[in-house]
Formats: sequence, structure tokens, C-alpha cells
Amino acid sequence: MGMPEIPDFKPKIDLDREDVINLLLASIALEELSLAHIMNAEGEKIQKVVGNKHATIDDLFDINRSVERTLRNVIKKEMLLQFKLEDTIDLIDDDDKDEM
Repeated sequence: MGMPEIPDFKPKIDLDREDVINLLLASIALEELSLAHIMNAEGEKIQKVVGNKHATIDDLFDINRSVERTLRNVIKKEMLLQFKLEDTIDLIDDDDKDEM
């Protein structure tokens, strides 16, 4: 996958509420994409060790511990992103109430 492109900002930033909400949603999406890349890399690490005919049981335990630590951190980040998304949704709901 290629790197995402971020829009070119001018020195004077003039953002309205809708722009801020869109940027928040985009940042969540980019972080999710990054986490997907990390999980894919962890899967490749496992495949490499499992595919190695000379891998020992200790090698398998080591890779398992390594992947487990990484996935625990990914899960923590996912929880934070969920909070960020919920807060952003609250902003959208507040915006909808203001328009009524």
C-alpha cells in the first residue's frame, strides 16, 4: 500500500467546524490504516518463522511473545481511537442540534 497524501495547507489556516470534524475523521482513518499495516507485518513475522524448517519451539514461543506484545499495544491504540471517534461523533451531533 502507498503512503496517504495529506492536503497542502496554507500558512494561514482557516477551518470551520465541518473542516475540523473532517480532519478528525481523516486522522482516525489514517491511524487505523497504520495499525492495519502493523498487524500485517506481525502476520508476516509469524509466517516467516512458521515457514522456516529449522525453527525451534523456542523460536515459536519467542515470536508468539513478540507478536502478543505488539497486538496488545495495537488493541490499546484501537481503544483510544474508539474514544476519539465517539468524541467526534458527539461533535457532529452537537453540530446537527445547532442547525435545528
